[in-house]
Amino acid sequence: MPKRPPNLLIFAIDSIRRDHMSCYGYPRLTTPHMDRLAARGTLFENAFSAYIPTTPAYVTMLTGRDIVANQQVALTPLGPMEDDQPTLPELLKPAGYRSVMVGHGEWYRGFDKYLQYEGWGGPWAERPSRKAENLNAVVLPELERLHKMNKPWLLYLRHMDPHSPYYPPPPYDSLFYSKDPCSRKLPNTMNAVRAFKPFADYLLSWLPPGIRDADFVIAQYDGALAYMDACIQRLVTRTGELGIADNTLIVITGDHGETLYDHECWFDHHGLYEPTLVVPLIFYWPGVIEAGVRSKAVTLQEDFVPTLLDITGQKRLARGVRFDGVSLKRYVKDTSGSPRSEFYITECTWMRKHGWRTPIWKFWESLEPDFHGKPPVELYNLVEDPRELRNLADQEPELVAALRSRMNAWIRKRCRATGKRNPIELHEIGLDRRIGSIETAQKLQKR
Repeated sequence: MPKRPPNLLIFAIDSIRRDHMSCYGYPRLTTPHMDRLAARGTLFENAFSAYIPTTPAYVTMLTGRDIVANQQVALTPLGPMEDDQPTLPELLKPAGYRSVMVGHGEWYRGFDKYLQYEGWGGPWAERPSRKAENLNAVVLPELERLHKMNKPWLLYLRHMDPHSPYYPPPPYDSLFYSKDPCSRKLPNTMNAVRAFKPFADYLLSWLPPGIRDADFVIAQYDGALAYMDACIQRLVTRTGELGIADNTLIVITGDHGETLYDHECWFDHHGLYEPTLVVPLIFYWPGVIEAGVRSKAVTLQEDFVPTLLDITGQKRLARGVRFDGVSLKRYVKDTSGSPRSEFYITECTWMRKHGWRTPIWKFWESLEPDFHGKPPVELYNLVEDPRELRNLADQEPELVAALRSRMNAWIRKRCRATGKRNPIELHEIGLDRRIGSIETAQKLQKR
């Protein structure tokens, strides 16, 4: 391992669904450049975002603490990040690291510098949105600046391309779709989207007028992944040109997945179904990280900080600091092992629910009614019904009770250990929320 601590280049991608990445088995070649990094590094096959949506996911990633400890469970928090736990950049600072956050503001505590870029898009007429190129335009000069400082650095990048609106530029907008999505020869699979009042205004504002085919929207999502993938490679290429590739740990992950057309949670990322929970996790560091490894370990975002400190040889920086996650370094070799088999899950954006996921079963319950009209209790057999189409809660009341008991026992244990309440109890969502315009949606994400 080099004497100087390695640089950390972290791609923390918003709304990236791992089962739409070709390195995770998706039939479309959406992520060829990230596939190459995965093939030359270590890929974790079972990485999960347990706390939906963005805010609790990123806070958990930056602190190594679960939501009971960090008290952030909703998109719109009730208060700032608590200062009883150091963040990743704060932990790295004593080792001389310079840190830059791109795509978030100072609410995410501890970075030396915060940079913004245009990562959204306007109505359909204003497409495309060159989100990843906008990010690169900010990051490339910053990469040069950090390199000249001759200090180790942390670049934490929040890509927004897989987040709606899905607006990839040509040729990516037609990479996976060649038809007219408004043709009356096609079945109209968008009627249900139009009828869903809480989201209709927002979704229809960035989709082609008269759209009939939902497959077009999914193809735009996939095209956005392919476009972002090419732009990510530009940054990877630059590390090589600067002669720092061999001393830069690259990590690819996400805050949560995306539902697309599944489960009537149209082209968003709420609900506790698998498409929202699954995220990628890839580590690449030539000559240090094992190449060609695919680990089956079940990982959570609280594992992120302890893993980075362990891989980079900086565990001493966290002496006396408590993490709820664990280092995944051992599971690069022990690819069939896992630090856990079951875990707590929460969602607190448009629905307020929590539950318990095991390798076979997934249970959750509503803490208040939701505007989708979903059942108050849901139970799925993930082995026999991986798409979660058959709710077995009514047929398996004893199993529901057992999983609820395990969930509640975990909550009680964590509340005792932290001296804090479960933060999901402090929120209330109601049935009257609407996304509204693109501008309103963007304001919800500002932090």
